[in-house]
Amino acid sequence: MSSLTDRYVAATLREVPAQRRTEIATELRASIEDMIDGRTDGGQDHGTAEREVLTELGNPEQLAARYTDRRLQLIGPRYYLVWWRLLRTLLTFIPAIVGVVVGAVKATVDGEFGPAIGAGVVGAMQTAVQIAFWVTAVFAILERTNAPLNLPAWNVDQLPEAPEERQVTLVDTCFSIAFLVLFIAAFPWQHFQPWVSSDGSRLPIIDPALWGSWLPVLLAVLVASIGLELAKYRARRWTWPLVAVRAVLDLAFAVPLVWLLLTDRLLNPELVQRFEWLREDGAQDVARVIAVFTAVIIVWGFIDTAVKARRHTA
Repeated sequence: MSSLTDRYVAATLREVPAQRRTEIATELRASIEDMIDGRTDGGQDHGTAEREVLTELGNPEQLAARYTDRRLQLIGPRYYLVWWRLLRTLLTFIPAIVGVVVGAVKATVDGEFGPAIGAGVVGAMQTAVQIAFWVTAVFAILERTNAPLNLPAWNVDQLPEAPEERQVTLVDTCFSIAFLVLFIAAFPWQHFQPWVSSDGSRLPIIDPALWGSWLPVLLAVLVASIGLELAKYRARRWTWPLVAVRAVLDLAFAVPLVWLLLTDRLLNPELVQRFEWLREDGAQDVARVIAVFTAVIIVWGFIDTAVKARRHTA
């Protein structure tokens, strides 16, 4: 477990620009050590002196604001940090929930996927604006009326643990999972909301017969890939077992896909017959391009993850 000083410095540095973190960390640690030494020279226990010094320095977010000359006055310094923390918390999940609910209801009622996405996005944005306005208005009133919130005073026990170095970030994980979810959704979408051809008829791109054989297998591999992303985030970095699982899943998806393409079994036969350029070796040309592209992606993905795993174990 990291020391209170390490946790205090880490909490302070989170709120300052990256280019100034080294300078501020050195200065802050030196100040803390000098203040602790002054107390221990007088006979005080080091642990007690450390707690008293950090308590005297105060909330690290306020100290960071002083280091960077950042004024906490949108609401007022009294409740600014409480307002900002509450606002960030509410905005992280409520608009997303509202957007999903609105989109799902729209898709269920109207049966159209595209307008449902638009309705969900608009609903999420409107919710975010309403949250920002009303939370800010409430805290502005509390600030002007000097209404006491009876919040507990800050102390060193509230310091979070110093963050560990993470190779896999939450943003990367969310992006990867979102891409996989969209990829999974594309399979049933192209079947139930098929592509519109030139003569106005609606035809699925993928052969519907594959729902009884290979498509469930490909979808299962994609679902397993979501599990891999969660395992990778939990492990904080690429490890050799995760690299091996990634390679197996990539091959389990790519090999059947390329084989179906090269043997003319992936595309809907009715779709191929509808377009002359697909009948005249066009489908094979598309299959070869996709096969090469898929192979490049798999090889590059393996090399990239292997380098990251090796970097961690070196």
